[in-house]
Amino acid sequence: MTTRTSDIRQLCQRAKRASAEVQQLPAEKKNAVLLRAAELLCAESGKILEENRADLTRGRENNMPQGLLDRLALDRGRIEGIAEGLRQVAALEDPIGEVLEEYERPSGIRIRKVRVPLGVIGIIYESRPNVTADAFALCFKSGNTVILKGGSDALCSNRCLTGILREALAAEGVTEDAVNLIASTDRADTAEFLTMRGEVDVLIPRGSAGLIRFVTENSRIPVIETGAGNCHIYVDRDADIQKAIPIIVNAKTQRIGVCNAAESLVVHCGIMDRFLPLLSESMREHGVRLRADAPSAAFLPDSQPATEEDFRAEYLDYILSVKTAGSIEEAIAHINRCHTGHSDCIVTENPEAAERFLREVDSACVYHNASTRFTDGFEFGFGAEIGISTQKLHARGPMGLRELTSCKYLIRGDGTIRK
Repeated sequence: MTTRTSDIRQLCQRAKRASAEVQQLPAEKKNAVLLRAAELLCAESGKILEENRADLTRGRENNMPQGLLDRLALDRGRIEGIAEGLRQVAALEDPIGEVLEEYERPSGIRIRKVRVPLGVIGIIYESRPNVTADAFALCFKSGNTVILKGGSDALCSNRCLTGILREALAAEGVTEDAVNLIASTDRADTAEFLTMRGEVDVLIPRGSAGLIRFVTENSRIPVIETGAGNCHIYVDRDADIQKAIPIIVNAKTQRIGVCNAAESLVVHCGIMDRFLPLLSESMREHGVRLRADAPSAAFLPDSQPATEEDFRAEYLDYILSVKTAGSIEEAIAHINRCHTGHSDCIVTENPEAAERFLREVDSACVYHNASTRFTDGFEFGFGAEIGISTQKLHARGPMGLRELTSCKYLIRGDGTIRK
């Protein structure tokens, strides 16, 4: 499971060989592995928490920001949540072999388009040990093998979790190489992993904007890009303020260290005097610091001046930028200019304004009167997620089982030749 630089290619080759076995597993066997893994994770939660405490201690010693510590931290409730994600993935319909299209051509050939695995998937991620189990569950259920490259900040947790997943595979008579962990902290190993085109079919980075940029700029393997989350909420002139405040509080403060947390607020000028004092009081109660443009600052006495960079920032902290807009057109233009294409929301009771926002904001997930925190595979009914794709090729938004598949065409004839 652990690696040295010279071992990377060998590990990828093992994953490639294992892929041939995993692709042929029936749904019943895959589900049995996932349920066994869920059982073992709960049974060995004490061991997991001990390793996680070691990671947290090291993170605090290295002055890791609170938002990243929150991403890193596990407790028994979160471990049970991870196990429940595995159970939910097991309960989902197996996508492999699904017939997408079927038709006959005038030539006599009969064509069937079916869903197939991608093959070997590499996941490069930071901080969040739950990704270890989520990524395995989704990749395995969709017939893929997975190679995990977590960050050094979660090394102890990831080693422990991967060991338990391999234990579940072995217990069900399935190759342990369905999941592998590159446990090296050497950046050279990561760089070498990015060159494994031919052994690894696709890479999915999850983490900071810097990590994602590094992978997309240096990988020789095709990349599905997951994006940072500068999520916006626009409070329209026709908003119900009693709805708006709880939505903002939830989106900003439920978990600050996640990509679907709100980072930026846009407020229609017509409701500033009524809305912003209530916002200021609510944010103060939840420890959120405001960075405001000049018009809104007049109603937000505790705020600091916002810069243009604030409107583009993924804080992962108790900070919220506030921008005013004179119209929905101005709000949409600002959001499309400054966001990361992840998740954005309008709060309004005006159905025409809502439909315009939903139609014109260019994000993977666009909300009306609901918190951006719902951008999540579990909440979307996927059991778990491999990440939130903010690109437009292959997959967009929360990626579940179907997003980890490709297709192939099966063509049948009866001595048929082309004329």
